Amino acid sequence: MKTRLIAGLAAIALCSSPLTAKEPKPTGSPSAPGYAPIGRDEQGVWMEAEEDERELKTSKLVIRDAAVSAYLRSVLCRTIGEQSCANVRIYLIRVPEFNASMAANGTLRVYTGLLLRVRDEAELAAVLSHEFTHFEHRHGLNGLKKRRDAASWAAWLTVASGLTNQPRNYFPTFLAAYFSYNRDQERDADLSGIKLLGNAGYRTMAASSIWLRLRDEKDAQAAALGVRSLKDRDYGPFQSHPMDVERMIYLAREGQALAKPDGFEGLAEFRHALTPIWSMLIEDQIKLNDFGASEYLLANLARGDWTGPLLYARAELYRARAKGGDLLTAETLYRQAIVRGDAPAGAWRGLGLTLMRTGNKTEAQTTLAEYLRKAPEAPDRAMLAAIAQGN
Repeated sequence: MKTRLIAGLAAIALCSSPLTAKEPKPTGSPSAPGYAPIGRDEQGVWMEAEEDERELKTSKLVIRDAAVSAYLRSVLCRTIGEQSCANVRIYLIRVPEFNASMAANGTLRVYTGLLLRVRDEAELAAVLSHEFTHFEHRHGLNGLKKRRDAASWAAWLTVASGLTNQPRNYFPTFLAAYFSYNRDQERDADLSGIKLLGNAGYRTMAASSIWLRLRDEKDAQAAALGVRSLKDRDYGPFQSHPMDVERMIYLAREGQALAKPDGFEGLAEFRHALTPIWSMLIEDQIKLNDFGASEYLLANLARGDWTGPLLYARAELYRARAKGGDLLTAETLYRQAIVRGDAPAGAWRGLGLTLMRTGNKTEAQTTLAEYLRKAPEAPDRAMLAAIAQGN
């Protein structure tokens, strides 16, 4: 009796499983002009993505700087081609984390923290091509089907096992299989993306460089806190992405195989494009109160060439910590930034506030007055004007 019942349940599971549903298979490229989702599943993930995008359009976290947005789009279009780029909408989100994601309907989210962790245009292109591959290969849709199939089979087999007086929970097994599938999709996005990177003429080793530095950032973060680095922490079968060290290695191997001597890097172009939002990026990073990681990020962006904006950023970092001789270090860095022609106006503000704290009131007032001349629309103008006037 139990045997027949188990066989019946297995048959029901097979018939009701999404694996056997008569769902039309999507064809063509989702980035093609005029593409329409096909079938209930794809239409469903598109509807969800479109609802998310409607909310995103009015979000206060979206950075609406036209020049920066145009630059991000130009890098993406160079990497994947104008036709594939046509239906992609890019949103720059003010979140100081290394992250980006792309939805099924062509919505690409780029977090501002990513822009501090890639140091040239080639590295930015590596991330964008990775995300585009998720979209082009329909990873979101395929992941939904895989997740649903795993849950369906785990539920039926768990019930069936209970009828044999040997109950077993199949959910961990199927969940581990789902995460394994998810890691495979990430590898596909990595390796397909690096081919797009090379075809666009970018430096192919850029993709591996990102993961090398993310590991080093974790070391710097841990060292500053006096704790053990988590860069090689293994979350086992339930890890959603390949470990950083694995990605670093296979991207280096593939990057070497595809490397060309004239691969474009785009350091100057990248730095120039970030000028309108540079102070905001630094402000948000410093607010994380993560001195070790922040110091590491700035040193890597500098590559030994401490520009005015980078000197200013480092000075802000030391002024915010203000331990021991940090304020004197900050003063020195602000002064080094100010003598350069590319120093942001905020360098005068930071120096003035630092001098006030170290007791040099006269020079502080003069410096703050200079800042207000350079930044007449400063949001804290009233407060700084009062300090500059000795009130």
